[in-house]
Amino acid sequence: MMTTRNISPNTVQMGREELEAFLRQQKIPFETQGPPPIFTVEEGRAFEARLPGAHSKNLFLKDAKGQLWLISAQVDSQINLKTLPKIIGSARLSFGKPDLMQASLGVVPGAVTALALVNDPEQHVRFVLDRVLAEAEAVNFHPLRNDATTNLSAAAFRAFFRALDRSVTVVDFQAETAEEWPL
Repeated sequence: MMTTRNISPNTVQMGREELEAFLRQQKIPFETQGPPPIFTVEEGRAFEARLPGAHSKNLFLKDAKGQLWLISAQVDSQINLKTLPKIIGSARLSFGKPDLMQASLGVVPGAVTALALVNDPEQHVRFVLDRVLAEAEAVNFHPLRNDATTNLSAAAFRAFFRALDRSVTVVDFQAETAEEWPL
């Protein structure tokens, strides 16, 4: 199991332009639109109403053993951080510090996103996806900054994870169950 001590803060990380170039190189279709910067779920509600697909909220967490986690959930899903460790097989969870988020995913608070996993090629961060997002026809995430939203079809979202050669744990937050997502 990786711990945060193994993360090098000198790792070159992608920004929005490099992410979009990566998606084009991988032939993953996407559409990005730019609202004013959005820092909270509430600020994004008006903008989200105009975009098709499921909208996300994202939590950067660290467990008591030092393992890093990124949780991407549908914006209205309820996440119980007390019961989640048993579901995903982690130790007690707490929010990761902003400098650790920047070092491991290349994003700042308010811009955390599943797409930031492109900046974690050594897979120090484990990824958990809400079943609602896994089953959505399209999903919306920040493209490594909070001043835009990138829309991906379900097929494009799966292709992103295949391109990263990354496993995805899908959690049904209502039933409190987990399984691997077949890519």
